[in-house]
Amino acid sequence: MAELEFYDVTLRDGAQSEGISFSELDKKNIFELLDNLGIDLIEGGDPSSNPKDAEFFANTKSSKLVAFGSTRRKDVFVGQDTGILSLLEANTDVVCIYGKSSVSQVENVLGATKDDNLNMIGESVAFLSGRGKRVIYDAEHFFDGYKENPQYAMQTLMTAFMSGADTLVLCDTKGATLPTEIYDIVKKCVEAFDGAKIGIHCHNDIGTAVANSLMAVSAGATHIQGTLLGFGERCGNANLSTIIGDLALKLNMKTNVNLMSLTNTANAMAEICNIILDPSMPYVGAAAFSHKAGTHADAVMKETDTFEHVKPEEVGNMRHILVSEVSGRSVIVDKLKLYFPFINKSDPKVQDILNRVKELEKEGYQFEGADASFLIMAQKAMGTYEPSFSLEKYEITESNPDGINKATVSLKVGNEIKSATADGNGPVNALDKALREVLSEFYPEIENVSLIDYKVRVIDSASATGAMVRVSITSRDGYRTWTTVGVSTDIIKASWKALVDSLEYRLSIKE
Repeated sequence: MAELEFYDVTLRDGAQSEGISFSELDKKNIFELLDNLGIDLIEGGDPSSNPKDAEFFANTKSSKLVAFGSTRRKDVFVGQDTGILSLLEANTDVVCIYGKSSVSQVENVLGATKDDNLNMIGESVAFLSGRGKRVIYDAEHFFDGYKENPQYAMQTLMTAFMSGADTLVLCDTKGATLPTEIYDIVKKCVEAFDGAKIGIHCHNDIGTAVANSLMAVSAGATHIQGTLLGFGERCGNANLSTIIGDLALKLNMKTNVNLMSLTNTANAMAEICNIILDPSMPYVGAAAFSHKAGTHADAVMKETDTFEHVKPEEVGNMRHILVSEVSGRSVIVDKLKLYFPFINKSDPKVQDILNRVKELEKEGYQFEGADASFLIMAQKAMGTYEPSFSLEKYEITESNPDGINKATVSLKVGNEIKSATADGNGPVNALDKALREVLSEFYPEIENVSLIDYKVRVIDSASATGAMVRVSITSRDGYRTWTTVGVSTDIIKASWKALVDSLEYRLSIKE
């Protein structure tokens, strides 16, 4: 089996995802992340599409960087086509150009003949390969085109190959081809183009992008395109973090990727993109190796492969034993060992903590997704809790007509009492800003902490407006993400508890 080549398109296809926009610095940081992970080729975008992409290529020099563009335009001489020339000016060793595979698209979208399209492909590839570029040819809508007219679709590939393209990428551009179809068509292409590297580029419109990519590799493809976290236009692209894990750990295929860095890279990517990494994402998600049910958690602690298909450390992740009212002593001990390595099952404090968990969950707390609050509660029970600050008082004024609240917070830090007042969009935002303003004078690291999610859950809806509410807050500091929880019949008090735990947790971390 030839060595696999992974090609990441986050900086182009990923940028087409709703809500995603990259600055030049974002692009630089993402490129460095993917490079350090061991991704073989990293597409930087289309240098002719906008000044930001052109600037990125001008300032980034790497053998892994790929410039992307289309074949020459119809009725334009290849040496005068601005898009083709911009690929040369990007000064990369590798270029990727796309062309049409579908007869109907050639005629109805390009307004060209089948021969026109073949000439556009052949002349563009020959022009770039003749100037020392490695040319990857992306066959756009290849599977649709093949099912429409297989002879012509194959002819477009042959034209690119004979003109100098060393890699032919079959694109499931609409993301609607089934895995069995992918296998059969890729197999035919592998057999037809001996000497060419066959690639696969899948979208996820019917939820099979990862499966399709794996089937393509099974059929002989060795070049795999996708985005590291799977986001992209519409339903996204093939998720490379999942594909890499599957190929390396399930099929024992050789890759250049540092698997131990996979989870950290995924979290860092999510941080740059300002998104929350899906906890259920295979291999790299926070819940990928989480266990809650008492029997499941107990079994995993005795024999990890009972409910884990790989060891979490192989992909740089961690096992999470979720604490809840169904937890037994073994689960609590295993969880506590993360923070108190010498604790054992016979320690009476274990039962104290277990009883406290059950009491608090009866009140409405939920610790399974709030490890930070669990740690603080456990530290208090173990007698090791050292608060970084204590509350003197807080006060919130009524909102003005624009919904702006004012909050005043007074804290005691050491022997000093400090106060701050801040305006916010609602009382919780105002409290958060005032709290941070005071603490940042004493703990500058607080400035790196951002609140990324805030959830309120009514626990007892029968009590109407007097119901108990649970507030969950997720925070991050660029290196890690954590969640805290607060419960009260007063939503402000519940929010305050979760806010305080969030910052206390960050301040308790010993770097």
